[in-house]
Amino acid sequence: MASIRKEISIDVRPEDAWAALRDFAAVHERLVPGFVTDARMDGDDARIVTFFNGAVVRETLVGIDDEARRLAYAIMDGPLEFAHYNGSAQVFPDGERCRFVWIVDVLPHKFAEVVNDLMERGIGVMKTTLESHAEVR
Repeated sequence: MASIRKEISIDVRPEDAWAALRDFAAVHERLVPGFVTDARMDGDDARIVTFFNGAVVRETLVGIDDEARRLAYAIMDGPLEFAHYNGSAQVFPDGERCRFVWIVDVLPHKFAEVVNDLMERGIGVMKTTLESHAEVR
């Protein structure tokens, strides 16, 4: 199994980054617009996500931990035939800014490079989006 970790410092208050991450239904509006072009809820705990490249996946919400500012999700259906895909994202305070950590575990290992490249692009969009919406201090 491949375990891919991305970590980035973002110049935004931790509570603001968490509010955007926690809004599971609005990932395409609040966290990664353009990277995710559409998201719609499918029941109470799943969303159908469309990416910039046209790929559509069904992501299931595994859990939200408000105290730890951590969200976990799994991809259950999509164009790639994952045997396993589990992701988590967490916001850590770093003074008045935050550190954003995104981890994905994926099987089979042959998908690691594709997932890594997508995560690299996605985390850059997150940083740009969150910093552009940050309150002036």
